[in-house]
Amino acid sequence: MMVAGIGSRKGVSVEDVLAAIETALETHGLAMTAISALATATLKKDEAAIAAAGGALNLPVIIVDDAALRDVSRETLSHSSLSQEVAGTPSVSEASALAVAGAGAKLLGPRIVLGPVTCAIAISGDAP
Repeated sequence: MMVAGIGSRKGVSVEDVLAAIETALETHGLAMTAISALATATLKKDEAAIAAAGGALNLPVIIVDDAALRDVSRETLSHSSLSQEVAGTPSVSEASALAVAGAGAKLLGPRIVLGPVTCAIAISGDAP
């Protein structure tokens, strides 16, 4: 399973979210079809653009609760003090991707930042 974790400022557009996902995938030499799900933090559950991106890609958007984010926070590669203060994790996108990808998941690299959106890609621990 491969998961795209999404973090964003408030009020982003679906185009912003889709562009960040595409950029993250291109960074790792992957196609959009490699992604199984999108993930984000509870504080982003009402961010319409993230839900719309999931709809546009025909992918589920999994909302990760704060405890699950904290559980994987030590495995993130990036650190944003704002994210730590607001969400309790150093990277919403990285922690969300890791939490949804499951036990033994690994980030393919640090999150990418594209304007107001961050995107990180994690692969499940059971993948080859």
